[in-house]
Amino acid sequence: MQSFSIADARSQLPKIINAAENGDAAKLTRRGKAVAVLLSLKEYEALTNKGKGGLLQALRVHQAIAKEEDTPLSKETVDSWRSQETGRPLPWE
Repeated sequence: MQSFSIADARSQLPKIINAAENGDAAKLTRRGKAVAVLLSLKEYEALTNKGKGGLLQALRVHQAIAKEEDTPLSKETVDSWRSQETGRPLPWE
């Protein structure tokens, strides 16, 4: 991860954004202290779990739809809400 002062980042913003889009985040500093990070939207959404939502959100959406359509909650429906990612490695693995 490259580091830029805010003043330098202003003058090099297009280059920094292109790098972020390609997966190379940038650390922004003010008076030598890190104050922000510029990263791609894809990385941001992965970190904040945007787009997929949580299980509670999915259940609430389903409940709203089920009230209108009178549809049961199937195992396949619940499984489709779950992330297929393996998650973080555990210390004993």
